[in-house]
Amino acid sequence: QVQLVESGGGLVEPGGSLRLSCAASGSIPRVYVMAWYRQAPGKQRELVAQITSGGTTTYAESVKGRFTISRGNAENTVYLQMNSLNPDDTAVYYCNVKFVLVTIPYDYWGQGTQVTVSS
Repeated sequence: QVQLVESGGGLVEPGGSLRLSCAASGSIPRVYVMAWYRQAPGKQRELVAQITSGGTTTYAESVKGRFTISRGNAENTVYLQMNSLNPDDTAVYYCNVKFVLVTIPYDYWGQGTQVTVSS
């Protein structure tokens, strides 16, 4: 069983920055993908950014150049640095990890952390 715990959300003014953290506990194999998704009210959950165990990153077009996903020194920790935030970034942000173990796919989610961008 894997548990994901997010932190770092909050209220920020337009143009501000926030840093989200996700700490994963449990058994995660060496090959995995960790990601941040978000879901705004009335909208579908969407991928914001992901990073593979090999370090390859992918971003949604709407956050390219503003958000940076990275892994921490601690094992199985991932961050999302969010700069130049705007009201469209308001959403619940979820941490996710996906991996395959003995041909079985696993998909775990955190509880989410609210990010609100407003003046």
